[in-house]
Amino acid sequence: MRFILISVLMGGVVLLLSSCATVPTGPLASGEVRLLSIEVPGGVGLREGISYGVNVVFESEDKPELKRACFKWSGDGPYCYAVKDVNYGSPGYFTVWLRTINYPGSYTLECYAQYTRDGGTRMTNMVSTQVSVVRK
Repeated sequence: MRFILISVLMGGVVLLLSSCATVPTGPLASGEVRLLSIEVPGGVGLREGISYGVNVVFESEDKPELKRACFKWSGDGPYCYAVKDVNYGSPGYFTVWLRTINYPGSYTLECYAQYTRDGGTRMTNMVSTQVSVVRK
């Protein structure tokens, strides 16, 4: 019993450290974008095949030209969508209408974005969150 408890606690520590390691913490270069999190309304119990407004929180020193946001459902994808609603701030966020996957279950929803910097297209870091999809 004690071994199981220690294993579960160590697994939690590893998960916490790995999730923190996915978002760089150093200073941003001019024009660089860093994603911070994904906010899914009602992330537990999303209905299959329905569109939801997903907010992706980011930081940037400037007002970057965000082009597309790409999502993976537990590795399936990417599914990319045009970024239209950008709210600059500290931090800023953009909203993408994302359709849920058509299979009930628990998923890791990952996101990265493409933006323009120095005349070229760049990719941000990837952020993720857990979501649950249920039958209609």
